[in-house]
Amino acid sequence: MRQFRGVVRAVDGFARNRDGNFAVLFGAAASVLALGAGFAVNISQLYNARSSLQGVVDAAVTSTARDLTLGIITLPDANKTVQAFLDANSTAGILQANRVVLDKLTVDRTASTVSADVHTDVSLYFPLFSIGDMQRVTSSTTALYSDKTVEVAMMLDVTGSMAGQKIKDLRTAASNAVDSFLTGQNAANPRVRVAIVPYANSVNAGSLAASTVFVETKASDRKQAPGNDDPRYVSASTRPDTCATERKGTYQYSDAGPDVSMVNRDLFLSDFARQSRTRACPLATIQPLTTDASALNNVIKDLDASGGTAGHIGVQWAWYMLSENWGSIMKASERPAKMDPKKVAKYVILMTDGEFNLSYFDADSPDQVYNEAGKVETRTAATTLCAAMRDQGIEIFTIGFALTEKNARSTLQACASPDTGNAKHFYQAANGAELDQAFQSIVRNIDNLTVTR
Repeated sequence: MRQFRGVVRAVDGFARNRDGNFAVLFGAAASVLALGAGFAVNISQLYNARSSLQGVVDAAVTSTARDLTLGIITLPDANKTVQAFLDANSTAGILQANRVVLDKLTVDRTASTVSADVHTDVSLYFPLFSIGDMQRVTSSTTALYSDKTVEVAMMLDVTGSMAGQKIKDLRTAASNAVDSFLTGQNAANPRVRVAIVPYANSVNAGSLAASTVFVETKASDRKQAPGNDDPRYVSASTRPDTCATERKGTYQYSDAGPDVSMVNRDLFLSDFARQSRTRACPLATIQPLTTDASALNNVIKDLDASGGTAGHIGVQWAWYMLSENWGSIMKASERPAKMDPKKVAKYVILMTDGEFNLSYFDADSPDQVYNEAGKVETRTAATTLCAAMRDQGIEIFTIGFALTEKNARSTLQACASPDTGNAKHFYQAANGAELDQAFQSIVRNIDNLTVTR
């Protein structure tokens, strides 16, 4: 028993000695762990600060580049614009107010770039050894800007199938697109202009009809129209309306000006409209290129559904709105610029909710104008016009709204320009929200493409 008690005392003493060693070891380990934890916290803090700083400087320079592109600011304003953005967003993430410093801003006129170098000093949560309590974080970024002018023509479907909620959705989406294109630019030096072409049985040329539309009054007139200085021109006093159908003859698939050949108002239009109990031409008239959002929105307010889908006529007039050959019959502020990829970017947005099913050039009577199942001739005319536009350097975006016909989708896909990078050119929208999203996506793509090309 005595021997047993001795063993117990020996073990107990050893244990007490082990406790002391363990305490020393634990203290040392705890110090190392604390240093490691503090270092890890600092690393995380600096990483988050760098990420936040990069986001702020990226946004500042990108926003400034866009303002330069739109003409909202001039090159001498770039420095204070970037600094103002940095000041306004200096508390992003874990950054502290008034700590983001713009070290250098470089505007390269040759490369059309804006570059910024910035820094911020971060107060560390755990100052360690020689690091001190402050650490500097730096960041740089570069964005492209453009001094190109931008011209956009929007072809909008106002046919009978757009009645009800769909035409309301279109008004909202088109108006939002106009506002996105035009809001904020310098009125004294605007870079973006927008045109609108509503279409159905025909296009309503409005005040342009007098110098661009040849009214067919007899069967022998159903051929290539004369130039607008020809004595066969129909005066306003005898003109039945301002409707325009498609061209015929040599210039059917060209953007030759009305001085070379006017656009026909087909002889069958009135009878077809009467028989189908639809309007000969839309209530809303075309609006040539303008920076006036109010003028464009007034056209959009007049969008009203009636008639068939003469899509090729809408495509044709969208092209004319961007063609310098048509400038002579427009106001000076509406005239399209000469095609020059270095100075101007031209875009068309084609929107429809269904099959192209109506045309006049291939009809021998009013009964042959419309085909509910769609017309191959109309689709072919549309895609031929689209190809001719693309060959000129005009970029085409297309939107199908609640499409159910395979041919309608394939026509829009054939008309659209090829996708490049992140720029999508054909969109399908199932409802009003998606229609609005499609237009807004196109606005963003046009912004990006204008800068990067």
